[in-house]
Formats: sequence, C-alpha cells, structure tokens
Amino acid sequence: MAYLVPSEFVTKMVDAGESKIFMSTRDTVIRAYMAGAILTLAAWFAVTMSVNTGQPIIGALLFPVGFCMLYLFGFDLLTGVFVLCPLALIDKRPGVTLGGVLRNWGLVFVGNFGGAFTVAVMAAIVCTFGFSSPPDKVGAALGVIGESRTVGYASHGINGMLTLFVRGMLCNWMVSAGVVGAMISTSVSGKVIAMWMPIMLFFAMTFEHSIVNMFLFPAGLLLGGHFTVVDYLFWNEIPTVVGNLVGGLAFTGLTLYTTHVKTAPKRMSV
Repeated sequence: MAYLVPSEFVTKMVDAGESKIFMSTRDTVIRAYMAGAILTLAAWFAVTMSVNTGQPIIGALLFPVGFCMLYLFGFDLLTGVFVLCPLALIDKRPGVTLGGVLRNWGLVFVGNFGGAFTVAVMAAIVCTFGFSSPPDKVGAALGVIGESRTVGYASHGINGMLTLFVRGMLCNWMVSAGVVGAMISTSVSGKVIAMWMPIMLFFAMTFEHSIVNMFLFPAGLLLGGHFTVVDYLFWNEIPTVVGNLVGGLAFTGLTLYTTHVKTAPKRMSV
C-alpha cells in the first residue's frame, strides 16, 4: 500500500531521528547546507512571484517546491531534526544521548545558515547587478520584509516577542507536519501532496521559520534594510528558533509518539 498507518510512520520518525544523531559530522553539515540553500532559493522564488504578480498567495502556492526537493534528496532542516531527534532519546534507543541530540542540532544549524547565507549573497548580487545599482523591486521587497519582522516586533516590546514566539510555534507545527506527511506515503506523488499542504499554509500565513529567516534577514541587510544584526538575532532568529522547537516537538512529535507508540491502555468494556 502507498499509505502507512500511524503506528508505522511514527516508528519511521523515531528511526529517522536515531539515524540522524549517529550521522557523521561531514554528512550532517553537507546535507544541512544543501537543505538551507534549496529552501531559501525557493523563498526567493516565492517572494519574486509575489512581487511580480502582486498576489502573495501565488508565492505561498509555489514555495513548497523547495521543501519537497530537499526532502526527496535526503537533506535536513533544523525544524525537522527538532522533532525527530528527541523522539529517539525519549524512546531510549541504544547509544542515543542528550549530547548527541544537541550535537546534531548544532551542526544542522550551522549547515542551514551557511546554505541560506550563500543564497542571500547571491540574491543581493542578482537584485543589484553585482552591487552596481540600487536594488530592483524584488530586492526592495526583501529589505522591507527584514524591517517589518524585526523592528516591527520590537516596537511592541514584550508583546511583540510573545507574538514572534507564537508565530514560530505555529510555523514548525505545520513544517513538521510536512516532514511527517512525507513519511505517510511510499510514493513520490503522495509524499509531495502531503508535504505541499502544510508548507503552503505556513508560508501564506507568514509564520516565522528560522531557516527561511536565515536568508531573508541577511539579504535584507545587504539590500539596504534599516535594521541591524542585533535586531535580527534578538528580535527574530533566537525567539523563532525557540518557537520552532517548542511548536514542532509539542504539537507534532510528542503528540504522535504518545498516542501511536506509547499508547494508553485501552478501556475495557463493561
């Protein structure tokens, strides 16, 4: 069958988390680098289509192509390993430790940032003809995104930080649903459909994704956005990472694991 029942695909989630923890440093970083590059190239594509058509929904409809590509190639995003790796620890897989989980997260973060930053530099070059002219309309849009999603939150103080954190949670609830969705099917078409829906939702709702932001904000700074590196880190990247971790693990990883692997005893009929 092309469809796996929940008990089967949740076991695949735990197996995947275990394999990622024991992956070599070289392979982990390369796969993370390529994941960051492909996802953010798709983000650039989506912003371009939204700007050129004047219809943001077009960008949301098209953005998931990047997520589908990186998943099918076997590359890794921080948002995905946030959900999968802790399950192997909770399941008490042999040799899996908290240190191993944190090592994986750290390496994937570095790789994702490297790939995203590479695309950000490329985007800045393309949008300015090698920094020889002012940013074109796509470049100008990238700069505005960076401003609204840093100093825009900062203007609301603690309430802005709470909003940012919640949007990060909501984002990885959907992104991790895409990761799990790909495990539900054994056919490429089924995987793509299952991934496309939640990824489209998160992008259309402009939730905060830590890896997409690794592209948007460096690109914005290179293209003249009026915010600083500190603004980016404090008023976006750090709380977004924490929100992504909490949302993906709480709403996707732990709920599926608890009810499909560590199930409660069935109620006996009277």
